[in-house]
Amino acid sequence: MDLKEALTTAIGYETKVHAHYAKGADEILSPQGKKGFATLAKEELGHLAYLESRLDEWHRDGKISTPELTTILPSMDWIEEARSKMSKDPERTIAVKDEMELLKIALDLERQTSGFYRQLVETLPSSERQLFERFLEIENAHLAIVQAEIDAIAGHGTWFDVMEFRLEAG
Repeated sequence: MDLKEALTTAIGYETKVHAHYAKGADEILSPQGKKGFATLAKEELGHLAYLESRLDEWHRDGKISTPELTTILPSMDWIEEARSKMSKDPERTIAVKDEMELLKIALDLERQTSGFYRQLVETLPSSERQLFERFLEIENAHLAIVQAEIDAIAGHGTWFDVMEFRLEAG
């Protein structure tokens, strides 16, 4: 796969996952779940803008630069610490079937997207890997967040509440 195809395919993955999070933000009844999906939708929108700007640059110059790709989500260490705290003091939460289904679909989409980025990191020339290494790191954090929310509403804890676990905290 060449760089142009990698960028185009990545845009497709990010478009799909963004649409899912935007849909979830509209459909989930829980205020915390709604906010979590909205935050992840915003994050994915940033990924789309970044990838589209890299593709535009490739069309213009035949190569791309890799300015820093930022994230609005907390670090993996912070996510794991919050997850650990929740598992020590779980509160039972009753989830609507549709909410759990939206989370399971999100988990599957994040796994597919992470797998795609992992494949790029393993197969692209080293000069083109840096961009996708950062995406892989961020998508792995998304996987951890979605899995933690599934665990929470499955009775292993609670929805990440605003004070205890804010997705936009750093």
